[in-house]
Amino acid sequence: MNTRSILTFVMVSLVALSACDQDVMMSEKGVRLPDGDVQAGREAFLYMQCNQCHTIKGEQLPGIPGQDPPYVELGGDVTQVKTYGQLITAIINPSHKLATGYAKEVVSEDDESKMYVYNDHMTVKELIDLVMFLQPHYNVLPPSFRYPVYP
Repeated sequence: MNTRSILTFVMVSLVALSACDQDVMMSEKGVRLPDGDVQAGREAFLYMQCNQCHTIKGEQLPGIPGQDPPYVELGGDVTQVKTYGQLITAIINPSHKLATGYAKEVVSEDDESKMYVYNDHMTVKELIDLVMFLQPHYNVLPPSFRYPVYP
């Protein structure tokens, strides 16, 4: 076998192995954005009119004239950390996981999120700043599970 054949075999093997475990390939492990600018993230949130449909726990945001009040609250108490990967996914692929606790027709139409997809309009910098702005608004609480008391 020559060097080119060996290299081809190794590349094909790596591709085949990676296809065997798509969960690993699609995980958020290792996702780390550079630090963003919180104030620029707030400005991006308002510029993209995210406040048309979202409120943020603990944040005073202006209303949009002629629009119904926001209905999906971001931030607040949660039982698990909202990771960079989760926030990025929620922003760039809003249909991936629909908001729970709301009437289905409020958040989706034909099982697709009603959230506008900004992928063709948002810069990577705006995405980074937006995640930096949103993440601190989540307060992680310990799980509320209580162990049973045995006599």
